[in-house]
Amino acid sequence: MKIGIMGGTFDPIHIGHLIAAENAREAVGLDEVWFMPTHISPHKPNAPKASPEQRLEMVHLAVADQSFFRAVDYELARGGTSFTADTVNTLCELHPNVSFYYIIGADMVMYLPQWVRIEEIARQISFIGLKRPGYRLRIDELPEWLRPKVQLVAMPLIDISSTEIRKRKQENQTVRYLVNEFVRNYMEANRLYES
Repeated sequence: MKIGIMGGTFDPIHIGHLIAAENAREAVGLDEVWFMPTHISPHKPNAPKASPEQRLEMVHLAVADQSFFRAVDYELARGGTSFTADTVNTLCELHPNVSFYYIIGADMVMYLPQWVRIEEIARQISFIGLKRPGYRLRIDELPEWLRPKVQLVAMPLIDISSTEIRKRKQENQTVRYLVNEFVRNYMEANRLYES
């Protein structure tokens, strides 16, 4: 079984995340994509605005109607800083017969050599790097041992960010069509990201 892991704060999850996951799933022939909200991201110093429970619930709502997508809470349940190496160790221990593929953006591909315990991670899983139009991605600049572990997938330019969605909510602007309708309703019912 081939499973993609889509990690992130998902504060909130938006349609760009879903499009990226579907592109990766289709291109690599993944059986499922698991959306895994981080507890505390090592790459983002600011704490998420929504609680861990709220972020997980929004992920559940966003993927509920897609049989290939699943929300998982490994990193939230573990707590603390969400290091990929710890997550990968847990996943491989719990699911020894699964091939895992971590789905990352083009900007993260070139940053992989700086990841904590990257050699340990790369021994256990592979990466799917999402190529953005206009973004220069040079796999040949990665360490030689890491290159075979990265598969590049073309990604349409979707210029949506969780930061932009939070800003729009603070300014009382619509986020309709930027997030799944169930997520939008949840945000409104819980007054998330409002000023």
